[in-house]
Amino acid sequence: MRSVYFVIFCLLVAGIVIAAWMWSRQTRLEREAVAVHRALGMQNEWPMFHGGPGLEGKAMGELPAALKLAWRFETDDAVVSSAAVAGGVVYVGSCDGNLYALDLADGTERWRFDTQDAVESSPCVVDGTVYVGSANGILFAFDGAKGILEWKYETGAQILGGVNRTDAQGEGGVRILAGSYDNNLYCIDAATGEEVWIYASDHYINGMPSVSEGLVVFGGCDAVVHFVSVADGETAARVEAGSYIAGSAVFADGRVYVGQYEGEFLCVDAATQTVLWRYEGEDAFFSTAALSDERVVVGGQDQLLHCLRCDTGEKLWTFPTQGAVDSSPVIVGDKVVVGSDDGFLYIVSLEAGEEIWRYEIGEPVKAAPAVAGGRVIIGAEDGVIYAFEPGG
Repeated sequence: MRSVYFVIFCLLVAGIVIAAWMWSRQTRLEREAVAVHRALGMQNEWPMFHGGPGLEGKAMGELPAALKLAWRFETDDAVVSSAAVAGGVVYVGSCDGNLYALDLADGTERWRFDTQDAVESSPCVVDGTVYVGSANGILFAFDGAKGILEWKYETGAQILGGVNRTDAQGEGGVRILAGSYDNNLYCIDAATGEEVWIYASDHYINGMPSVSEGLVVFGGCDAVVHFVSVADGETAARVEAGSYIAGSAVFADGRVYVGQYEGEFLCVDAATQTVLWRYEGEDAFFSTAALSDERVVVGGQDQLLHCLRCDTGEKLWTFPTQGAVDSSPVIVGDKVVVGSDDGFLYIVSLEAGEEIWRYEIGEPVKAAPAVAGGRVIIGAEDGVIYAFEPGG
């Protein structure tokens, strides 16, 4: 009998040890999951290009010193669209004509929609609806959960820039903003797809409009920074930029930051519509800048990532790559993440511009990173969408 009791005792002890180990492992995994979330941006969503209507390109939280590949998803053509993230889903376009909805956790496809032309535009997610433009000139609205088309609005030419949103001034509801190569900026009712107003510029609109303080701001191939009233689409101001503008303007704290084709990067005061300073680069700026409290970071065709003082435009540092930096950087804490045409994704220190980490993709990376839910998501010209998580 003693031997039987001894066996039972040993089994009980073993069971307790196994249970304790499993509880400890579960607790450790939970702690690691929380740590991942905290390490890589506290926000769970990145609903549009550069994170928000002002296009500031700044994510909450801290970026770790190294990342590892979490998953990859292959499309059939180049990916220059920058991803949006909402509700645990990644929305991103491809030049194969599809808008894709992928699970943020593992990259599995939830749905796709064939727009019948390249999707270089970056989507915008508002209250579960996804808005995106296509090179066929159509602005689409989809149910984000099922991929069902809610409405579409046809412009006169291709839509390559990202889609933004704004609240209807004093009327309730949401409006969607998109520029087209027919030279017009469109303001569309988000719920119905009906036109609210159209603003005519003098040339192509390649970038995405930014929104702040009741104004829409964009630069165009007419070499003008346009200030437009959100309420009625009327001209508020026009500021000459000196050369055509291919990228998007950042609008924050009463200032607009934008680069142009002849290698100048400008800071414009929104109240006085005057250029506060100009910075001379070595080549064109197609990248959209990212802002911290005191610094502005922007990529150049001169193969450099530039960091300037927001107040004066003084150069603080440049970081060299081996290709044009058309990718728009994102600032996360004390680090910057950005792609380059040299085929690498980089993490660079915001303070000194020193390389911290790189990942070789092998093909040009023109899209901007999206940072949300413990992931950095970015597409490349190899047709692949990459998701990274802390590690190395």
